[in-house]
Amino acid sequence: MNMLENLNKALDYIEQNLENEIDENELARFAHCSVYHFKRMFSYLADISLHEYIRRRRLSLAALELQNSSVKVIDVAMKYGYHSPDAFTRAFQAHHEVTPTELRMSSQSLKLYSPMTFRLSIRGGEPMKFRIENKEAFQVIGISNRVTPIEMGEHPGVEQVWRSTNHDTYAELKSLNNVEPIGILHVNVGEAVGPRKTDFDYYLSVASTESCPDKFTRLSVPAMTWAVIDIKVPWEPEKWKQIYGEWFPSSGYEQVEGPVIQLGPEIQIGVEKQSYTEEVEVQLWIPVKKVR
Repeated sequence: MNMLENLNKALDYIEQNLENEIDENELARFAHCSVYHFKRMFSYLADISLHEYIRRRRLSLAALELQNSSVKVIDVAMKYGYHSPDAFTRAFQAHHEVTPTELRMSSQSLKLYSPMTFRLSIRGGEPMKFRIENKEAFQVIGISNRVTPIEMGEHPGVEQVWRSTNHDTYAELKSLNNVEPIGILHVNVGEAVGPRKTDFDYYLSVASTESCPDKFTRLSVPAMTWAVIDIKVPWEPEKWKQIYGEWFPSSGYEQVEGPVIQLGPEIQIGVEKQSYTEEVEVQLWIPVKKVR
């Protein structure tokens, strides 16, 4: 059974259990991978987080039921996992732009979200260069910031680090890089995916065995297996789809929890916005484990 069939079996499970609690472990079992990897893969391939997809499907079914039956609003709310009418009304109005009561009082347009199905897409076979590296624990030293992500474009919290870094600080940081990986590291710790992204920690950093100066922050990276993938920035959604929709399914590996590290590019000091006149080659380090 291939990945496409596995994902669609997981989607079928969701559809059959929208009125019940959805067990993420059961979803992962259908998809033949870990919960962590399934949620990341789903978000990158579907352009929506798993949580948000389930929420939209439930609100779509709830709207159809309210429109086509005389069932009480509170009963519909409970049926689709809302424990109070107020919580249901707020979620319903945010999604459909009308309240459940307004929907029944007049003919209103609805935002119905159809069931999703993954289909095979044949693309021009762009080769993806990679290697698997087993690396002992190491530390990175750098400038960190808590980042609230946005859906499109560079995250403001990341840009804040770049803008606040002067030439002297940047030169001092680079001088501390005395072990592999050699170069500027952009490290994300705890980053979620999809429209409901959560805050994460970003480090503009280098790998080093030196003591951490007071002006910088130290992060310990545990011994891990890494998929080191050669890719070009700036990022586009299709590049993530290639990694999660093509590379992972054929590699025999899946992602595990841990920092995601991008080696390069260097930042431009003293500019308001980082810009690229052409694509720049970087390495993406993703923590993985062998599954087959």
